[in-house]
Amino acid sequence: MTHRRRLPAAAVLLCALLAGCAQIAPDPGVRRDDPNDMQLMAAGRATCLATSASQNGQGAAATNAVRRDAGLPPVRPDPVLARVAAQHACDMANRGRMTHAGSKTSGPGPRVKAAGYAPAVTAENIAAGPFSQERVLAEWNASGGHRANMLIPQLRDYGIGQAIGPDGKTRFWAAVYAAPK
Repeated sequence: MTHRRRLPAAAVLLCALLAGCAQIAPDPGVRRDDPNDMQLMAAGRATCLATSASQNGQGAAATNAVRRDAGLPPVRPDPVLARVAAQHACDMANRGRMTHAGSKTSGPGPRVKAAGYAPAVTAENIAAGPFSQERVLAEWNASGGHRANMLIPQLRDYGIGQAIGPDGKTRFWAAVYAAPK
């Protein structure tokens, strides 16, 4: 019998933002090298949300503030990447699982390619908890590992997405960063 730990909502995001999060409740279809792979709740019907241009622009602006401070060029909000991010957030929420691996993909690269974007590089940040977009962006900006993704010099495009988990409270977040070939 496998015992699954349930984390308090506040601990979910904190754990998601720390590099030392351990894998909880192994899933045979998930990459074993994803330190953020965590079963947060039972799978169920999530509320999947489309990303508005305004939300995507706000996320790009927060990312660009970090990039500007590092002397890097800005990223542009990209509707294809926003759709990919929203679909991955929805997939995570439906599974109640925070992970970079999708139900049918190993990571953001294959998802971006399947959407018709030909990437030279991709990166992804994920989080889960009862938090607003502003809070998630601030946490990613303050996290070394997440900042490292945002500071990949070649990045040019950005998209963010969210979904609400089956519990009706937990928001699953994904941000996708990419540069075309």
